[in-house]
This record gives sequence, structure tokens and C-alpha cells, in this order.
Amino acid sequence: MTLSRLLPALTLCLAASALAAEPRLRGDVTVLRDVLTLSDLVDGVSGPEAERPLFGAPAPGQTGTIQTRRVLEAAQRLGFPVPAAEVAHVTVTRAARRVEPREIEEAVRRALELRQVDARAITVVLDAVPALVAAAEAEPVGAEDLAFDPRSRRFSALVRAPGAEPARVTGTAVELVTVGVLAKPLNRGDAVQDSDLSFERRPREKAPSDAIVEGAALAGRIARRPLPAGTVLRAADLARPELVGRGDIVTVAYEIPGMNLTLRARANESGAEGDTVAVTNLQSKKILHATIVGPGRVAVSAPTPGPVAAVPAAIR
Repeated sequence: MTLSRLLPALTLCLAASALAAEPRLRGDVTVLRDVLTLSDLVDGVSGPEAERPLFGAPAPGQTGTIQTRRVLEAAQRLGFPVPAAEVAHVTVTRAARRVEPREIEEAVRRALELRQVDARAITVVLDAVPALVAAAEAEPVGAEDLAFDPRSRRFSALVRAPGAEPARVTGTAVELVTVGVLAKPLNRGDAVQDSDLSFERRPREKAPSDAIVEGAALAGRIARRPLPAGTVLRAADLARPELVGRGDIVTVAYEIPGMNLTLRARANESGAEGDTVAVTNLQSKKILHATIVGPGRVAVSAPTPGPVAAVPAAIR
């Protein structure tokens, strides 16, 4: 490019830079803080003087105006002459956000922790959620002046959010319990595996008193009835596998020192391992009570050892 063509381009660039560097009043501004500085109101100013607080900002979510004359006078005092503007005032909006219920609940939970309440074992339920409009800064909501009744688990607290008027909230600290929830459906007789459950925290008052809790032994348990996914699993929903059915022919074992007898009997009732059931001797037709020890196998307890061990009449 020739010098004759380059000079006009450079002149335009320098003019644009000078124009951009010249302080200019802004018409509409949005601010985060509760004070306004010259750098908030005027483009092209910088340095410590430009960051000195000059005016108060509106409340969060509110809009206000500042007379142009006052801004120009402040700029002149700070050493930043600003050209006169046609607008009579600058419109200022304070950025804001609505406080979410979870923020209030978390603030109350933190306050309860200071009262030695286990926050992991509770959920905070508010009676009503106040409409709090806070400053847009990411400062956490706080709760103070907490009153808590351990018996009723009712609380009252004063909630403060940056830039918002404090509000009093009331509610209940609901006690939680960890319960097992079925992740998949089970049919009657299906074995229950640890992987079939996910553990969730539920309000204690809504959880069954015999709900399966984390760490409960499930090995060898089966479903007593069809159970859909999402069911809070209860001890009453489970059973040990049935090893003897009603009407089954079983082997009865009777052992005493020096004697080992077996016979065949018919089970009068069904049961799982360890259950005591009535069985009928197929030969004598007499009834005896035996303990289930395995599939199709029961055992009769020996009498207290003595000089001579008698064989029960039902065995003979």
C-alpha cells in the first residue's frame, strides 16, 4: 500500500481511538452493587478516582434515575471532564434475583446444625415461602434468631438475603430415615439381591416401621408377593425360602448318643429353615413336631441326656 493511501487510513484510526477514549455519559446502566461510581455512569474513565463511591444504587430489582447535571459535576471534581449530554438523567437499574426456597431451607438447616441438630437426618419444610428479592451477588442466604422445639420439631427463624428486607419463616424439621426402595419389580418367590435396592431418605413418619434399612441382611430372602419398582421394601414383604411344603413327604432324623434313627413322614404345614412344623409318621400315624433343617428334611430334638434315652412314642 502506498503512503498516500496509508495516511488517510491512519488518520481515521486515530480519530476513532480518540473518540473511543473520550469520556461519554451512559444513558442506561445496570449495576450489581449498592453504590455507584463514575465508571458505572461514564464510559472511558478508569483509575482509583473513577471507582470512588458517588451515589447510592436503587434496591435490588428497582430502577431509579440520577440527574445528568449531578453526574457531570462529580466527573469534573474527579478530574474527568465529560461533554454535556442531551439526556436529562441517567436511568439506573439494580440487578436482582428471586431467592429460591431451597436457599432458605439450606440457611435454616445450617442454623439448626449450630444447635447440634444432625442436618443430614432432617429435611426442612417451610410453612410458607417469602417472596424475597435479593441482590444479584452470589452471597449465601443466612438464618438467625432461631427458635427450635425438639419435641414438636417446629422452628422459627429470621432469614436475611443480601439487599432484601429480612423475613421471618416458620416450619418443621422433618426427621428422615434411610429406607430401601426397589429399583426393579419382583415376582412372588424371587430372591432379593442387594443390587435390587437403592437407599433413599424419606420422612420417618411416612416410612413403614419395619422398612428395610441400609445394611440389613437380605441373603436368602424371597418376595412374599409381587412387588412393583419404587416400593419401599418392608420386612413383612420378605420371607425365607420355603424348604418344606404342606403335604410333602419328608425325612425325619432323630439322633441321640449311640442311636441314629430316620423315618418317613408327611408334613402337615409348610415352613422355611429353622421353622418348627408338625409332621405325621407314615407308619404309626402319630404326630410329632420337628425342625426344618434342609429341603425335605426335618429333625426331632433329642431329650435331655439321662441314664437311658427313651425313643418318643411318635418315632416308634
